[in-house]
Amino acid sequence: MIRLAAVAAAATCAGATLAQAPEPSPSYSLYGTPGLIDMPTAQSAPDAELATSFGGFSGDVRTALTFQITPRLSGTFRYAGFDGRTYSGLPSEPADLIFDRSFDLRYRFVDETSVRPALAIGLQDLAGTGKLSSEYIVATKQLTRVLDVTAGIGWGRLGTYGRIGSTGSRSEDVAGQGGVPSVEQWFRGDYAAFGGIGLNLGGNLRLEAEYSSDDYEDGQVGGQIDRRTPWNFGLDYRFGNSGQISVYSLFGTELGAQVTFLLNPKTAPVPGGREEAPLPVLRRAPATVSDTSWVVAPEPGIETALREHLARDGLTFEGLSLGPTKATIRIENPRFPLSPQAIGRTARSMARTLPGSVELFEIIPVRNGLALSKVTLRRSDVEDFEFREAEAMRRRVALTDAADAARPIDPDRYPRFSWGITPYVQTGFFDPDIPVRVEVGVRASAAFRPTYNTKLSGAVTKRVVGNLDDTKIDNSGGLYPVRTNFPLYLTEGDPGIENLVFAAFGRPARDLYSRISVGYLESMYGGVSGELLWKPVDSRLGLGVELNHAVQRDFDRRFGFQDYDVTTGHVSAYYEFGSGYLGQVDAGRYLAGDVGATFSLDRTFANGWRVGAFATFTDASADDFGEGSFDKGIEVVIPTSWILGTSRKADVRLDLQPIQRNGGARLRVPDRLYPQVSDYHRAEFDRGFGRFWR
Repeated sequence: MIRLAAVAAAATCAGATLAQAPEPSPSYSLYGTPGLIDMPTAQSAPDAELATSFGGFSGDVRTALTFQITPRLSGTFRYAGFDGRTYSGLPSEPADLIFDRSFDLRYRFVDETSVRPALAIGLQDLAGTGKLSSEYIVATKQLTRVLDVTAGIGWGRLGTYGRIGSTGSRSEDVAGQGGVPSVEQWFRGDYAAFGGIGLNLGGNLRLEAEYSSDDYEDGQVGGQIDRRTPWNFGLDYRFGNSGQISVYSLFGTELGAQVTFLLNPKTAPVPGGREEAPLPVLRRAPATVSDTSWVVAPEPGIETALREHLARDGLTFEGLSLGPTKATIRIENPRFPLSPQAIGRTARSMARTLPGSVELFEIIPVRNGLALSKVTLRRSDVEDFEFREAEAMRRRVALTDAADAARPIDPDRYPRFSWGITPYVQTGFFDPDIPVRVEVGVRASAAFRPTYNTKLSGAVTKRVVGNLDDTKIDNSGGLYPVRTNFPLYLTEGDPGIENLVFAAFGRPARDLYSRISVGYLESMYGGVSGELLWKPVDSRLGLGVELNHAVQRDFDRRFGFQDYDVTTGHVSAYYEFGSGYLGQVDAGRYLAGDVGATFSLDRTFANGWRVGAFATFTDASADDFGEGSFDKGIEVVIPTSWILGTSRKADVRLDLQPIQRNGGARLRVPDRLYPQVSDYHRAEFDRGFGRFWR
């Protein structure tokens, strides 16, 4: 979250003078969700907004990440630290912080109109220890331009003060387990009313007052809180649509504060970007359109000129097949995050360098030798549509499978060798002893490509500084320690071989892609991995199968192995729901021999942003798995091109995942097929086509 906040600050600075003006964001509460101070409202953030908050009071510290998943649905991940007395209920206990994870979902099921309020329903801490568990139904109405009013009914924590009724008994059986959805608690037990007002004072200031239905019973019993009044007051200062700073008066006795950083993938800090403009399309002279005399004695510089034009745009020439009226080119795109921009730049280069009689362009993007698709367009369309909207050009472009397309290979391209030295950052979150652990080091990597579809690649890492290796090893439970011994790889394997893999890629048939990998596949395992993916270019559905035999490596991360080996594999289904939502299910056997499935849902954006979550459920019991009950996590991927306005394939990743236990552990095989293929298939290609002329 600290990394995400830094990105937010950098994005704010980058776009300080050029930022777009999206719809205003609501006020964010101490829970990191749209709300007043401690109580929720029915307001929703702008679609896709990502809010990172840091706040608290007294011995209560809260950090939260809230994402507006759809215009109506939002989700929150929260990591809170509580005074130890809050948990124990004994004032004499030490006041060390005890940390707790929780998840929220909120859905706005009625929109506000001129007469009716917005209505929302929420589940707070729906699958945690129950420390912050509550449910609510809330209404919010904007009465005037500066005044809004909120009223609601809450259960759980929000039903502990001013009880007005009950819906039966509220089970406490799930409390303390963590990760188990507390369905039997939802909307059960005592309920109470809460409410408040928000007043916009002008000058980016907002005053809030609320009547709280949370009695903070645990904090009062533990001696942490002296709650003298249910009224709380707050003052927010908004700095544009980039964030919020808040100060609070709580319970009549406490002061609190919070800072919230806001990002929205739909709102670039540098609208339009800072990259160099492409060269204009060079229109043919009419006399050259029907002149094919060059075929008899082709100019030797055609291919060289095309290669140089592509290199100017950061694209790699892989090969050219040139006929009197048709040209087929293979390119690799190491630069542009959005595939249509690479195709558009290639089409411009072809229009500037190829003989005038060449009317049909076939552009085949490749990655690791895989022909990902075939983009077919007419040169005359490139000439005629250059200054029209991208949608007009999109209707003239055909996207088809490339398995049977010509395969021209530049004879000077292979074999080739590349290498690099880069820093790396590895993080570990939610260790009960130290919630955030970080390791910083140096990675030296190299790759040798003997042919267009094979490569031998590897990396060696050297730790420079960090405390990730101090993580306590916990091998409790009935599963073999396939992941929990990872600190030993950091201490005994420094420096060490991170991976050393030989891989071959292929197109066995139409709509099929294949990969075979052998070697030291990751830091902890070596072995053999094979994968087959069925993914038609125009289909939303993709199906894959992967089979691996893995052997656990020695802790020194050199060439030896331990006694443990396992055959593992998964059958995978990928489905693009539209509007950037991608669902994925991987069912099979994991490293510890447990069997189950991983469910993932990502929202991707045309500019390269991705926000996703996953959960893995296997036949390993919660006791065998250990703390957390099952594996789950959140990933946020922010392209640096979005932050800086430049075109480069690099990104900032935030992986909010507990230190992995042994259950649901999957082999980390490099170069899995679906991420390589999907960028150049219909859904992703159409979503990013607005960059074709850029």
